[in-house]
Amino acid sequence: MSSLLIQNGTIMDGTGAEGFRADLLIRDDRIAAIGQIKTEADRTIHADGRIVCPGFIDIHRHCDAKFLLDPAFGSAELAQGITTCVVGNCGMSLTPSPKDPIRSEEMYQFMEPVLGSRCGSLGLSRFPDYLDRMDSLAFPLNTASMIGTGSVRITVKGFSDSPYTAEEMKKASALIEEALRAGAAGVSMGIMYIPECYSSTGEFAELLKPVGRLGGVVTAHIRGEGDSLVASVREIIEIGAMADCPVEISHFKSCGIKNWRRDIHEAIRLIEQARSKGQDVTCDFYPYEGGSTALTTMLPPAFVNGNLTEAIRRLGTSEGVEAFRKASCALYDDWDNYCVTLGWDRILISGTVNPQNRGFLGMTVAEAAKQFGFADAAACAAYLMHDEAGKTAIINMSMCQDDIDTIAKLPYSLVISDAIYADTDTPHPRMYGAFPKIIREYVNERNVLSLPKAIQKMTSMPAERMGISERGVLREGSYADVLVFDPKCLRDHATFTAPARPASGLDLAIINGKTAWENGIRTNHQCGRNLRILH
Repeated sequence: MSSLLIQNGTIMDGTGAEGFRADLLIRDDRIAAIGQIKTEADRTIHADGRIVCPGFIDIHRHCDAKFLLDPAFGSAELAQGITTCVVGNCGMSLTPSPKDPIRSEEMYQFMEPVLGSRCGSLGLSRFPDYLDRMDSLAFPLNTASMIGTGSVRITVKGFSDSPYTAEEMKKASALIEEALRAGAAGVSMGIMYIPECYSSTGEFAELLKPVGRLGGVVTAHIRGEGDSLVASVREIIEIGAMADCPVEISHFKSCGIKNWRRDIHEAIRLIEQARSKGQDVTCDFYPYEGGSTALTTMLPPAFVNGNLTEAIRRLGTSEGVEAFRKASCALYDDWDNYCVTLGWDRILISGTVNPQNRGFLGMTVAEAAKQFGFADAAACAAYLMHDEAGKTAIINMSMCQDDIDTIAKLPYSLVISDAIYADTDTPHPRMYGAFPKIIREYVNERNVLSLPKAIQKMTSMPAERMGISERGVLREGSYADVLVFDPKCLRDHATFTAPARPASGLDLAIINGKTAWENGIRTNHQCGRNLRILH
């Protein structure tokens, strides 16, 4: 039995309560005692002037493949205090995947700007197989996994724009039930994305009935976050009610300049109306004004027409570029067209896969079109999507700070990063700094949140939301995922112009009773565990 005593720290236990001076004793992987402790330990750490709190839990990172493919993975996460993360977000999980190799390749090419290169190289097709592989490996962090309805749909029917047949619905629902019984934390949706955007409200409700029966949560990248935000929030509330399952609205935001400071309030009214009637609806947010995704999200579904591979091929022809130009100038009732509502001058190119395209990095699409002699921004975007087989990553500067602050103050909102793992030197800064940014800016500099409330939104609230038991709160008997830091020193350094700068100021990160990070140095690569959630 090993033991560690943290003395004289200010305990913020993750519940939102004010801090109190106390010692904390860890034995093996559990918290053994909190209080005035006289027992000797194998090691004693003096935490005077420091906060002692639970490890941060990020329920929205897209590092599904990085756990398995990158031996160096974990430093960016540990530096900012993340000790547990949840993967399989936005409808994109590594499994299930189609047995047909052509369809499987198409799925992973589509996901590569989010999950990273080689995400399809693992040879896994069933969700239980993914969890089994995770069980067999040592991790730097704890991880839980969701099954994505996008992966389910592509597995069952490819990128088709047709509705599920009765037999296809039976297969899709069975895949979700299999994942939940195997230990999936929940089910994620990416309704904005192809091919999920082709599904109706009723179809989603039918698909998600296993969640209502077995438990878990549905997290949703809703159908639209711009002009259709209010309608999309109304839809996901309806889906949750019909399927009888809890709903978490992922990266809740209002996009598009004309929608700022307006639509978010009506969307919140709908959420609170549902909550007042007893429906379990919550949301999360990241503390930045820009989002990050794949350039292919700028393709109108009407242009794709149920065949993404063919749509990308057409972008390499003059006729296809002209068709895309016209489609990208139109407004749609059932799809938010950021080409219009944001504009190409607010879309930054953040990740490319072909060496000849590295010169595009850091430019807006509008700037790149001028720099490289394209007829217009649409032609530049078409070139990138065609030349890179849809793998280009972007950052869209789509939000305003007032709306983000409004969401941050909601008693039922929690903090995420939504970090994506495109292979690039210019990622979204949230990969490196989301959680320290909350403390530096939202607590210390602008007083949007109190420190106990901010910590609660990064610890106990995400743990409870995802059914992660015995973590997220400092109490006797809980797993020893513990941070020690000075809140005036823990800070982010990543910005949109210099995004790959690690956070600094974390004195100590302990995961399952083992020291994983100490004073800026990674000390153990194998502290984490694969978490199967029992329903």
